[in-house]
Amino acid sequence: MTANKLRAAGLAIILSWGWKRAAIAFVAGALSTLAMAPFNAWPVLFLTFPAMVWLIDGAGAGRWRGVPAAAMTGWWFGLGYFVPGLYWIGYAFLVDAPTFAWLMPLAVLGLPAYLALFTAFGFALARLVWTTDASRVIALAASLTVSEWLRGHILTGFPWNTFGYALTEPLALAQTASLIGLWGLTFLGVAIFASPAVLIDGNSSGRRPWIAPAMALSLLIAMGIFGAARLGLHPTSEVANVRLRIMQPNLQQDVRFNYSAKADVMQKYLTLSDRASGPQSTGVRDASILVWPESAFPFFLTREADAMAQIADLLPKGTILITGSVRAPDLPPGTKVTRAYNSIYAIDHDGSVLSVYDKLHLVPFGEYLPFQDLMEKLGFVQLTKVQGGFIPGVHRKPMDVPNAPRVLPLICYEAIFPGDVATGADRPGWIINLTNDGWFGISTGPYQHLQQARLRAIEQGLPLVRAANTGISAVIDPMGRIVARLGLGLEGVLDSSLPSAIPPTIYARTGNIPAALIVAAGFVFVIRRRIAKRPS
Repeated sequence: MTANKLRAAGLAIILSWGWKRAAIAFVAGALSTLAMAPFNAWPVLFLTFPAMVWLIDGAGAGRWRGVPAAAMTGWWFGLGYFVPGLYWIGYAFLVDAPTFAWLMPLAVLGLPAYLALFTAFGFALARLVWTTDASRVIALAASLTVSEWLRGHILTGFPWNTFGYALTEPLALAQTASLIGLWGLTFLGVAIFASPAVLIDGNSSGRRPWIAPAMALSLLIAMGIFGAARLGLHPTSEVANVRLRIMQPNLQQDVRFNYSAKADVMQKYLTLSDRASGPQSTGVRDASILVWPESAFPFFLTREADAMAQIADLLPKGTILITGSVRAPDLPPGTKVTRAYNSIYAIDHDGSVLSVYDKLHLVPFGEYLPFQDLMEKLGFVQLTKVQGGFIPGVHRKPMDVPNAPRVLPLICYEAIFPGDVATGADRPGWIINLTNDGWFGISTGPYQHLQQARLRAIEQGLPLVRAANTGISAVIDPMGRIVARLGLGLEGVLDSSLPSAIPPTIYARTGNIPAALIVAAGFVFVIRRRIAKRPS
């Protein structure tokens, strides 16, 4: 695109208004989704993020310094970004279509409409501190980082497809997360990809509009060089005498919640777990740790003596099973169980339970309902149909696993929250993520989930082992390399060694402090520029 055509396109966006302006924002948001997994087409953001800048430039023609117009534009951009990015959530409402299908439009459109409020806030905040020079790109980066952080925390948070994930492929770029984490990547991502917007500013008054995109490109190259060097310094190494076997059953959702299918489910798990994976394989006897996915059974595992006996018969001496399961609370004998925990068990070869983790970060509308009692009286029920909702756990701490490093447990979407993986002084040797993405079929959702879980490994410098019912199961080293992987929609077993951890990263030691300092410095810089340009 020539300079004149770029300037013409930028001016057309700046001067747009009404439905045309909303359509531009929506389309730009929708195209931005291509930067996420499985497409990872992040160069598209060099087109869509400059459109953000020009849309906020044009909002200045509105009332109240253009803040309401910017917010409305941001909402349309967010709606365009979240609808195609989260369409797969609608699949969950078709698992039991007679009960939940009527709610699917609310999920596919209602959740994006809510999440778009955070993008609207980011645009409005940016407009409040907006400048007329290249520093407005920094205003946008700082403001959207704040709004994305809020999206990841308010009402339990949902930081899915945060803009920073665009910088996680290729893997060399993702290594910057070891320094500044997801929120720092978000700031850099917005600033880098929005920088071409200033090319339309012209050369008047001594301006050199090429400087900002040149600096952004230089930063992108520097990130790549840093990442390549870091990857070269830390080749994958293995924990001695630890062999993993991940079992991926690929069970349909209606089977997993059907108690009458108990025997069939159990038999499939046992048979598949002992399947030979090659000419030299001896089945489960090759493994020191067998891993099954989230909520593996349509029953309370430890209350089924026959199931525990079958597990004991399966496991050779010295082999540990780590599995998901619903867990009944400790109640007096004879008390009816109406609520449960979503848990992870570590089980020894003799059927003894060695340790238990109860999920802390429950999924709204999936595992519980906001205002549970009121909504149940109105006839609503969460997708898992547990009366009263699941019970949240009390605390997260590493689990002890014999003859292996201690492991930090994460169930399902707990892996998308950087704060849930913060290890502090009680640092484990690896992370295990048991999940069930079978709710979402063959869609982009499981690929996005894997992308986000992988970044947790890079941030912390810890290997991550992921067992998913329908995929994507994987073993990931502390640099984010996928050592072994079993694809989406497949049934099988995945045998692998356990990668070794590396020393704590800067992000593991300092958390979000570096990112917060970067954002604060961005706001200070922009506000100073704004003040300096005020007429005296």
